[in-house]
Amino acid sequence: MILVDTALAKRAAQNRPIRIGIVGAGCIGRFTTLQIVRSVPGIRIVAISNRHPERAMDVVREAGGVQAVQVGSAAEMARASAPGTICVTDDPALLTGSDDIELIIEATGTIEFALQVALDTLAAGKHLLSCNAELDGTVGPMLKHLADERGVMVSNMDGDQPGSIMNLYRTVVGMGVRPVLAGNIKGLQDAYRTPATQKAFAEKWNQTPSMVTSFADGSKISFEQTLVANATGMRVGTRGMYGPSVEPGTPIEEAPAWYPESIVDSPTGIVDYVIGASPGPGVFVLGTLEDPARQLMLDLYKMGKGPLYCFHTPFHLCFFEVPNTVARMVLFGDAAVAPEHGPVVDVVATAKRDLKAGETLDGIGHYTSYGQCENADLVHAERLLPIGIVEDCVLLRDVARDTVLSYDDVRLPEGRVVDRVRADQNARFFS
Repeated sequence: MILVDTALAKRAAQNRPIRIGIVGAGCIGRFTTLQIVRSVPGIRIVAISNRHPERAMDVVREAGGVQAVQVGSAAEMARASAPGTICVTDDPALLTGSDDIELIIEATGTIEFALQVALDTLAAGKHLLSCNAELDGTVGPMLKHLADERGVMVSNMDGDQPGSIMNLYRTVVGMGVRPVLAGNIKGLQDAYRTPATQKAFAEKWNQTPSMVTSFADGSKISFEQTLVANATGMRVGTRGMYGPSVEPGTPIEEAPAWYPESIVDSPTGIVDYVIGASPGPGVFVLGTLEDPARQLMLDLYKMGKGPLYCFHTPFHLCFFEVPNTVARMVLFGDAAVAPEHGPVVDVVATAKRDLKAGETLDGIGHYTSYGQCENADLVHAERLLPIGIVEDCVLLRDVARDTVLSYDDVRLPEGRVVDRVRADQNARFFS
C-alpha cells in the first residue's frame, strides 16, 4: 500500500520495528509469518503461540533467517526474545502479557478461544488485528467498544474481502461518489455442502474441510459482508442477500443490472454478492453521482453513463496484505475494517438438514447449519440465533431444513465467554 511501505522502511532504518505476536500457526498464521520474515522490513514477530508448539516451530524454520526458541514462561520469553529470534509457546497469555509486544494478530479461526485471546489483548492495552471474520461478525461491535475504552484499536485485515471492499469503498467515497452496494464476487454457493463433500478440495489446498465448507455453504461470505455492513452502516436488502448468479465470466461491469433499481434510493445502501462474475475472486462497489459535469467525465473514462457506476478490484491477496494493516493501525491509527456503526447486520444459523430435538449442533462449516445475513435489529427483535454461537447448542424441538434457528429452539452450553459478551453487546446496542 502506498505510504505504508515508506513508513515501514523508515522504522526499519531507525531499528524501531513494530513488535507483534501471532496467535495461531495455521494457514493465515503460517503465511503471514513467511510474508513478514521474508519481505516486510519494519515489522518484527516477537512470538507465535499455537496449541501445538511444534507446528509453530516448523513455521519459523520454514520462514528462514530467524531462530525459533520454545518458551514456557514469561521469564523464559523475556530472556529469549531478541532480534533474529521468534519465541514459540502454547500459551497465548505470554503474548498478551508481554511488554515487548504492541499488537496481537489473532489467526486461529475459532470463536470461544479466540474471544478470550481478544479480551486479554485489549485488557493488556494492545492493538488487536483479527484474521477472524467469524469472531468479528459475532461480537466485533463489543470488542470495538472495549478497545475504545482502553485507547487501542481493533481491525480485521487488509487482503481478505472485507478489507479489500473497504479500501475500494473509501476510494469511491473519496471521489464524491455515493456507494449504494458493496459487493463480493464468488464462484460457488451451495448451502448444503458439508466437510464430506469438500474433503478433496480441502486436502488439495492443505486447508481444513470445515473452513472450506464455510466458503461453499455461504457462511463465510455472510460473515464477510456483515463486517462490511458494520463498518459502513449498510444493511441487507433481503435475508441471505440477493446473491444473483450469472453466466461464468460475465463482466462485473454489468452488475448494475443484477440488483433491484430501488438500491439507488436506499438511505444506507446494501451489502451483497454475485456468483460467477469476472474477475473473481474480486470485490466491487456500485455507486451513484448526481452531478452532470462529473457524470460526463466518468463516461469519458469508460465508466458508463450511470446512474450506477461499477468500481472493482480484481483480487484479494490475504496474508500478502496483512502487514499493511499492522502498519496502518500502529503508525497511522487507521483500521482497515472496524464496526464503526455497531451491529448493523448479523449472521443467523439456518438448518442445513431436518434436525431433531435432542441433537447437539456442530459449528460453522459443518453438517447441521449454514449462515445467512440478516439485519441486526430484526435478529434481536426475533431472537434469532447467531451462527457464531451455535456450536454445542442442544435442540429443544424438531426444526425443518432451511429454517432459521432462534434462541427459543436451543439450550445454550453453560459458562461460555461468547454468550456473556454477546449479551453485553445486545444490552449496549439494543437496550
